Amino acid sequence: MKIKWLGHAAFEITADDGASILTDPYRPGAFDGAIGYDPITERFDIVTVSHKHADHDGVDGLPGSPTILDQAGKTSANGIAIEGINSFHDKTGGSQRGGNIIFCFKVDGIKVCHLGDLGHFPDEATMAKLSDVDILLIPVGGTFTIDAAEASAIVAQIGPKLAIPMHFKTPKVGFDIAGVDAFTAGKSDVEIAVSAEVEFDLGSLPAKTKIVVLKHAK
Repeated sequence: MKIKWLGHAAFEITADDGASILTDPYRPGAFDGAIGYDPITERFDIVTVSHKHADHDGVDGLPGSPTILDQAGKTSANGIAIEGINSFHDKTGGSQRGGNIIFCFKVDGIKVCHLGDLGHFPDEATMAKLSDVDILLIPVGGTFTIDAAEASAIVAQIGPKLAIPMHFKTPKVGFDIAGVDAFTAGKSDVEIAVSAEVEFDLGSLPAKTKIVVLKHAK
């Protein structure tokens, strides 16, 4: 399985058989240019949308006819089991920024979970569903999502084998959010990758949680 960070909350997840998932595609130039990442031009089989904000629901400009998933519940597509879990984009039950869907995928025997724009510490029932996650894609920038401290606490409780941060400040993001350093500071098992993509199989995942910071591909 390969995971490539395109930018912001958009990841390309590719199974060994070629089935491909795109998470939370951004709309280039959204929010008066605050989203400066390049257009997503690749074709995908499945696209997930955690919520209907322009930096996460840019499905209209995608090529092909992918299966679009933007609702909670269990389903499968292209041989991949998928579960969408309801959560919120803020700490007040969605009253400020609405709902958010956490998506989990079983790809090549590995459970990957994309937290979307999670804005609060998940409740007990949700954490129970995340307890066996192998790879956690987690926002860390704060302001509109959980911040570095909250993300660190979630990673510590879930204990994924791999945590990949997203939704943080880069030169291509104009939002007033924190960079990734606030999340990685003080942590010992951190890899700053030299590329946008990592490849894993179930046997090569680390025994204890490792943080991998990817380069954005776009």
